[in-house]
Amino acid sequence: MNEFIQDFLSFIQVERGYSKNTVVSYKLDLEQFAAFAGADFPKVERQVVQDYLRHLSEESFSRTSIERKLATLKSFFHYMVGEGSAAADPTSDFKLPKKAKRLPKALSIGDTLKLITSPRGNDPWSLRDSAILELLYATGMRASELTALNLDDINLEVSFIRCLGKGSKERVVPVGKAALKAIRDYLEKGRVNFPQKDKVAFFLDKNGERLTRQGLWMIIKKHVKKQGLRGKTSPHTLRHSFATHLLEKGADLRSVQEMLGHSDISTTQIYTSVSRERLKKMYNQAHPRA
Repeated sequence: MNEFIQDFLSFIQVERGYSKNTVVSYKLDLEQFAAFAGADFPKVERQVVQDYLRHLSEESFSRTSIERKLATLKSFFHYMVGEGSAAADPTSDFKLPKKAKRLPKALSIGDTLKLITSPRGNDPWSLRDSAILELLYATGMRASELTALNLDDINLEVSFIRCLGKGSKERVVPVGKAALKAIRDYLEKGRVNFPQKDKVAFFLDKNGERLTRQGLWMIIKKHVKKQGLRGKTSPHTLRHSFATHLLEKGADLRSVQEMLGHSDISTTQIYTSVSRERLKKMYNQAHPRA
């Protein structure tokens, strides 16, 4: 059983280019199902899958988690049939329920400016935090993309940054003047004063190692609290704000799609819904006949 799982994981990592985190999630999902099924994967029948989904529901797993686990099983058994390791796919007639589109949260422009200008001072920590916040909002980068940045990924001369996104897809995103200034200040006055254990990582932690996603989240949390901003705000909130504000100011959808690194434009289109919702709210508040 473990051999089948390992073969599948190697397939999605090497041939499909899935990220390390995605592969780990698939592995955990499959091991959890294997523990429940207690049978060899090629012989698992539809009823076992049905019982498993019911078990997850009874254990109070969220709808999102159950959908993800079913998607994992569907991918796995599709692979097994294709490889000739299973005679039939026991998940073939299971349909994933349509997930309700949840509008991403974006900060107002005012709150965004409060957050990204929160770090003050010329100490290394403030300069680093300022560069992080400015860069997240200037580019719409994911947290994982920002923490994976290396020194040679940013070209200050042409004002572009190279990102390695999901599935190891590379894209190039422009960087604005405010972010470029914050980056230069960090490189010239900030990073040089950190311990230099990691010679290539762009953003370092207090020990001179590459900044982790958890460390990034703590930085955001610190400045959100400092500015008294309400609601849950994460590195991804700045990504949502980046996209929403661009569209509100007239940017075309295709350009925003390219900058965000979305393979499907329908993923980017959800931000147009955010803009419409804000427009409707403003209309209802301001129009005397609304």
